[in-house]
Amino acid sequence: MLARRNPESIKRSHRASWKTERAIMKLTAISIIALSLTLAGCDGGGSSTSSTSSAASSATPSGSSPAASTTDPGQNWLGRWNGPEGTYLQLDAMGSGGYYVRIKDLDAERTFKGVGQDGAVHFERDGKQESIKATDGDATGMKWLAGKTKCLTVHAGEGYCRD
Repeated sequence: MLARRNPESIKRSHRASWKTERAIMKLTAISIIALSLTLAGCDGGGSSTSSTSSAASSATPSGSSPAASTTDPGQNWLGRWNGPEGTYLQLDAMGSGGYYVRIKDLDAERTFKGVGQDGAVHFERDGKQESIKATDGDATGMKWLAGKTKCLTVHAGEGYCRD
């Protein structure tokens, strides 16, 4: 013989089941929203139709490609180049093909001595040889600079552009 349940017990059971279902639905909705926001913040990594050589030529104010000009492009890059969140790269002539490379990152502003050759400005930072090259915003690897055309890149993740 089947045992009969108290009607009040059945109501409590249904209320508890409904509350559990509601909590699960809220958690699912919150999870979906969080996932959507995370994916929206990711860089889509869309393809760029411009080649590196055309990006390099557009980064020189004269419009000539680095191969057509001297092997020291630094004279065309003098001045300030802006990065995200108040960062920048300032390139000043030092004479005899040398440059002062001033870089302001999120921590501090530092100045290095560089030399222009082989289509780049080379300098040493923290015991490591670095090179500044003309690129476009997509080549910097930074979503804040994507789509810009006149940029300088030290390495992927460190780039500066002019508007």
